[in-house]
Amino acid sequence: MIKVRSFIFYVGMFLFTIPFTLISLLTFPLAQKYRYRFISLWAKTMIPWLKFTCNLSFEIHGSENIPNKPCIVFCNHQSAWETLALQIALPQQVWVLKRELLLIPFFGWGLWLTSPIAIDRSSGKKALLQMFNQGLTKIQKGFFIIVFPEGTRANLNEDKKYHIGGSWLAKKIDCPVLPIAHNAGYFWPKNSFLKHPGKITLKIGPLIETHELSTDQINESAKKWINSNVEKIIH
Repeated sequence: MIKVRSFIFYVGMFLFTIPFTLISLLTFPLAQKYRYRFISLWAKTMIPWLKFTCNLSFEIHGSENIPNKPCIVFCNHQSAWETLALQIALPQQVWVLKRELLLIPFFGWGLWLTSPIAIDRSSGKKALLQMFNQGLTKIQKGFFIIVFPEGTRANLNEDKKYHIGGSWLAKKIDCPVLPIAHNAGYFWPKNSFLKHPGKITLKIGPLIETHELSTDQINESAKKWINSNVEKIIH
């Protein structure tokens, strides 16, 4: 039954995504905040669809920790689920992501319309400079910046090193970090077709002030909070 439910979820997702993306292209002349409001409707549709087809829901803890001003968000990356749920849990946002994702038909086009910070990881210092210039502009425009510091999706109990880019950006623009932990990988495993029924827990932690911390200390503080809370959620 899980295979059937997962198949139905994907069929519905693709049937909705194609026309929705084509319609979304019409929002290109609009300001970024208006494009985001429309395009985020895709995620806000997929989350209920996931619950309806796969009986997979979620709960949020710690919403009171979301600041009134935009900040940089560090979130563990276990599946595609968090890319949907964060658009519901947080205000308007942009993601730091690898540029290649923009080349994916339909999905990449939608990402492009949200004006993400799309970097070439192989370009080194040039990528950091791009992150700084675009990141500062996004914060000033009122957008939260979503960073997956592990870089790529990790298995549920996998301990991956945090990349320096997100903490460097937070330090450079003197912006606090909001840590977020979840256990989506237990229900929607990395690279898995199957979506298991249940309730995902997403926890939003207290802000980490960065002005007195080094980039390594920022990563250490965020990773410690995220990993410990993933453990609490799982057990």
